[in-house]
Amino acid sequence: YSNFIDDLRVYVRGGTGGMGYPNLGGEGGRGGDVWFVARERTTLKSIREKYPQKRFVAGTGANSSVKALKGEKGKDCEVHVPLGISVLDDDGKQIGELNAAGERFLAARGGLGGSLATNFLPCKGQRRTVHLDLKLIADVGLVGFPNAGKSSLLSKISHAKPEIANYAFTTIQPELGKIMYADYKQVVADLPGLIEGAHANKGMGHKFLKHVERTKQLLLVVDISGFQLSIKTQFRTAFETILLLTKELELYKEELVTKPALLAINKMDLPCAKDNLDELMTQLENPQDFLHLVEEEMIPANTLEFREVIPISTYTGEGIEELKTCIRKSIDEQAERVNEEYRKKKLLLLQTSKEEQMNR
Repeated sequence: YSNFIDDLRVYVRGGTGGMGYPNLGGEGGRGGDVWFVARERTTLKSIREKYPQKRFVAGTGANSSVKALKGEKGKDCEVHVPLGISVLDDDGKQIGELNAAGERFLAARGGLGGSLATNFLPCKGQRRTVHLDLKLIADVGLVGFPNAGKSSLLSKISHAKPEIANYAFTTIQPELGKIMYADYKQVVADLPGLIEGAHANKGMGHKFLKHVERTKQLLLVVDISGFQLSIKTQFRTAFETILLLTKELELYKEELVTKPALLAINKMDLPCAKDNLDELMTQLENPQDFLHLVEEEMIPANTLEFREVIPISTYTGEGIEELKTCIRKSIDEQAERVNEEYRKKKLLLLQTSKEEQMNR
């Protein structure tokens, strides 16, 4: 897991202020500040490699002197961090967030310079330890249990090359892939991996579930023949797998099940896949009629509403192009809805402003 880092603990300290000049009432310069600045093509791994001590200290403010009664401010320290960073204090409380390139967060403020108010003695800068918590930002999050074919699917629809093998935990780190379309539009897909109990941090639980939070849409990938993690665990049908995945998302964070969702039914090249698909489609059309077949604790409070259900085979390539088309259509429709809501808000603000001017 060391090749991918999504959490980094760092020490930050603002610069100490400069000395004041009591005889002439001079003020020392303020200490420099420590800033986190979001920048593309930056990783937490590169920060750790470049700054192995993981300490970031801003410059000291200049002392007041006869030549310069007002000392200059100390040099700021800027740390470039990836997009999608949450800044947490040592208690785990979120104190900042950086999602777009150029966004800045003041991590440690510099101390005041010496002045009459401080008896001309400088103040030390703010110091603390913070966690940089990375959540990948993607258009689509592939969600599914081990061996459902998520890694194979990501490699088929994008330029990503995740390691693929036939064992329970084929993916031990999130992967990002870009789906390229004929009009040069790019859609970014990422790959979390779940097992039963992921919400309780079993397996790679929270390490993967937190990445689902930042995705605009979900793509559930389900094995049509069902799923069994090991001989010690219970076999789950495709329908039960969908319920379990929904339950895991819901238990981690309820808002996740309100995201737009697509469903990819994989391994359609297997024998009996067609019969299993017919049975699954019947169950998905009226899920309430089949909930009695599963344990009560498996039933989510809200079932996912799938915009499209696409049968695929990552082995033969069946349905892959159709799936890419559905992903693009769903992303474009969502973007249009967001734009429409933004236009309505702007229009409402404009109308309200005009009414206020008329009432004056």
